[in-house]
This record gives sequence, C-alpha cells and structure tokens, in this order.
Amino acid sequence: MSPLDAASVRPLEGGPSFSLSNRLIRLAFMTVWLVLARWTPPAMNPWRVFLLRIFGARIGSGAMIYSSVRIWLPANLDMAEKASLGPGVDCYNMDMVRIGAYSIISQRAVLCAGTHSISDRNFQLVTRPITIGDHAWVAAEAFVGPGVTIGDQAVLGARACAFGQIEPASVYVGNPARRIKDRRRKAS
Repeated sequence: MSPLDAASVRPLEGGPSFSLSNRLIRLAFMTVWLVLARWTPPAMNPWRVFLLRIFGARIGSGAMIYSSVRIWLPANLDMAEKASLGPGVDCYNMDMVRIGAYSIISQRAVLCAGTHSISDRNFQLVTRPITIGDHAWVAAEAFVGPGVTIGDQAVLGARACAFGQIEPASVYVGNPARRIKDRRRKAS
C-alpha cells in the first residue's frame, strides 16, 4: 500500500499518511500481537509465525521471530528459511522488507523502510524496500534505512547506520556505516 498524497491529506495538520483500510489492518494486527503473542516464550515461535502468516507475512521454515519484535505491517515482511528477528527489533516496514536465509537481525535493531521528503512543503512520506541477503548479520541496535540493500554474508556492526548499499561479504561500522574489511568465514 502506497502512502497517501500529503498535499491532499495534510499530515502536518494531523491527516493520515495511509488509507483507512491500511490503518485498520495494522490496528487489528497490533491487537492480536499484544493479546496472543507479545507475552509468549521463545518456544512458542511456531504460534507467532502462524499469526504473522494470517496477516500476510511470508515466512520460511525455521525462521525465528521473538515476541518483543514490533512489525508495522506483516504483509510487507518476507523472511527466508532460518532467518531471525531478535528481541526488541523494530521492523518499521512501510514498504517491503526481505530478509534472506540464515540472516540474523539482532536485538533492538531498526529496519526503517520510510522517510519524508524534506523538500516537499507537505512533508510527503516516501517508502522504499529494504533487502537483506543470505547469511547477513545486522548487529545489535543497528539502523537500516529506506532503500538499503545488504549483500549476502555482509555484517552491519552494532549501532551502525546504513543509508547506502552494503557490499556482500563485507563488514561495515559507524554512522554513517563505512566498510572496514572483508568478512571471511571459516569452512566448517
């Protein structure tokens, strides 16, 4: 679902950025998650996955979603097999967020697929998808901005902020994130 035209709905004056149907779906999901999932222990992951799938999320086998995760719109979430959203992750997916197989999004990381046009007098909401490749790691409290692609096997270090592309098999740190080295993985 695309954002509404800010010139028409005037979000700076309290108008909505999304349609009524979008807001009602999100309200229903937030209520269901609060009542039926937020309090559940890690062992009840299959139940949480089931609830997310009811609301349109595409989640691969063995994926892990912790109960303290915040997901803005499940229909905009696509997780491959064995991917993980850790404790306290904020998946602010106003656009699609795709997380590759075996990728880990660590505690309190933020995946933010929206921003505002600062040059637009009505502060138009702009959304862009986030893509995280296979075997990638977004470390604790890192921020991934709109339109970012994190390559396969890449690492975004703790509290780093990614606003551009993260190259495959590379390690990035800092704000804004900068590449510091290759990621070399030992064969098992």
